[in-house]
Amino acid sequence: MDHPGLPPRPSLRHFDHCPWLYADRATEEQRAMQRDVLRAIGGDTEIGERCYVAESAAVFPDRLRLGDDSYIAAHAYVTDELRTGSHCTLNPFTTVRGDVVLGDGVRIGAHTSLLGFNHSMSPDRPVHQQPLTSRGIRVGDDVWIGSHVVVVDGVTIGDHCVIGAGAVVTKDLPAWSVAAGNPARVLRDRRGDAGASAAASPSAAASPSAAASSSTAASSSAPSDVRQEGRRAPESDPVTGSGAGVGITRHGVETAESRASVSESLGSASAFVSHTGAPGPRPNALAAFADAARGQVAEILDRCWDGGRYVDRPGVAPTVRAHCDAVEIADLLLGTVPEQLSAEEHTARLGALQDPESGLVPEFGEPSPVTEADGFIGEGAALYHVLCVGYALDLLGAGLPHPVAGVRDMTARQLVVRLEALPWDTEAWGAGAWIDTWSTAAHWNLRRGQTGDATLESLFGWLLTRADPWTGMWGSPSAQAGRLQVVNGYYRLTRGSFAQFGLPVPYPERVVDAVLDHARDPRYFGSGRENACNVLDVAHPLWLSTRQLGHGTDGYRSGEIRDWAERQLTAALSRWRSGQGFGFGPGTAGPGPEPGLQGTEMWLAIIWYLADLLGRSDDLGYRPRGIHRPEAARQGVRGQG
Repeated sequence: MDHPGLPPRPSLRHFDHCPWLYADRATEEQRAMQRDVLRAIGGDTEIGERCYVAESAAVFPDRLRLGDDSYIAAHAYVTDELRTGSHCTLNPFTTVRGDVVLGDGVRIGAHTSLLGFNHSMSPDRPVHQQPLTSRGIRVGDDVWIGSHVVVVDGVTIGDHCVIGAGAVVTKDLPAWSVAAGNPARVLRDRRGDAGASAAASPSAAASPSAAASSSTAASSSAPSDVRQEGRRAPESDPVTGSGAGVGITRHGVETAESRASVSESLGSASAFVSHTGAPGPRPNALAAFADAARGQVAEILDRCWDGGRYVDRPGVAPTVRAHCDAVEIADLLLGTVPEQLSAEEHTARLGALQDPESGLVPEFGEPSPVTEADGFIGEGAALYHVLCVGYALDLLGAGLPHPVAGVRDMTARQLVVRLEALPWDTEAWGAGAWIDTWSTAAHWNLRRGQTGDATLESLFGWLLTRADPWTGMWGSPSAQAGRLQVVNGYYRLTRGSFAQFGLPVPYPERVVDAVLDHARDPRYFGSGRENACNVLDVAHPLWLSTRQLGHGTDGYRSGEIRDWAERQLTAALSRWRSGQGFGFGPGTAGPGPEPGLQGTEMWLAIIWYLADLLGRSDDLGYRPRGIHRPEAARQGVRGQG
């Protein structure tokens, strides 16, 4: 019973609409009911202290991080991924969907929508069947977003901004902006004339939107939890020198110290500013990087030599691929062989790994793979060994000593049956990887004078008639993975077939469209989420397609391609670890984040392709000659290798 003379205790319905009253005025019974509401929220959820979520709000997240003293008010609609700092408020009827990150002290007015996702709209299918894309929305600290505002996907709003009611925010807003209108535009600096002058000063600290304007440029080397916290400190990046934020957070994840080795390696030449003013490497930065890498390659290779064989990184078992990666790296940067063995010893060791009967190369300590009914295999490390051992021996001036029997003896009919059975709908990457191996084995066999032209022609005939005219690719996207499998499979497939044999790919414009669409997916290209496979599998298809379409300033979507390449190149250069090389990427995919031979070999090739998309690869002073060679290995099915 309320005490006479005091205002009545608010009801839960009252708290739903005025949640700022909850912390001070809720009864124990009401607090217990609120705890039940919080426990009922699904997904991966963490709720801070003194938070409130209205029972009438529709909160169905995949991932929710609600900072201390924050609330979600009545009838709000929250899905997908939302991460907030402290003292953030989602007022009644707000909508927050997609991948959205809020800083500290963000106030969002009633009926406002933050829509961190979008539909594709290709003309090949109805909109409701289109795959979703998401670049995400980032909001800095101390931001006030008025009522009935719409913020669209891909926007970053800097610290201390104020956005007027009814605005439609379609582009990034710099820190301290006061913005309004449809589309929203900056009306003034919140700090007044002095603030505007400070913002124009070259010494002014950059805002989160300055960092976001480079997308993943300065911060994409940060681990995934940097992206999850979603704020970048206005501290000068020792690599980019841009002051655009270095991917650190208030929790201290990844600081300037963690990148010091890059700064030491590249020196003052590593400040990256492009001709457009957007972050991007100066030409001398590319040369400085390559010089630093050359100076450290002997140390990197020695680090991965266990005294008898090569390991990807210290502490793991030796692998066939590690030996091949060592050969590729030494050839790329030094034009010689790894000094742990002579050229003759490298050649003898790698050649002896091939099974004379099948022509396959098993992993160390494993038997030769058992072939299937058509005489070839469908999975396993031996598939990639056809590529890496073959090209390592090629760089050594030799070749596989035996033909790959399953490819030599396969009939055109058997090949088509195998192609039809590949997992195009569920694992397009695996399907593309199989074709990469089969085509490369056919290339090695042709070099040995083995016949098989008719079967190889059947491969290209099948591929040309099965390519999707709306994407130029093979396979279908999925709601779970988007275009990841399709794009990554496209790279492997075309690398071994069209690129290796010097043949044009079908529908190159549609390929560019599909790949650029995929490159906006924050699950794979959000800050700190890029790995070597995913970046290479975008860079190479863009490079391959632009060779056909024209790669100058007037080429098809050339501006977008260059912007993406500049951002990725800046980020890639920042990942170098002095004396250790590159890690493959964050998370558990591939070898993981620790620097090793696979990551180093792949990122060196990626950097060349990104630089070549920008017309600056000559500054590196190296050019891939092995698996990732830009030139065709032979011209046509019957051409000379």
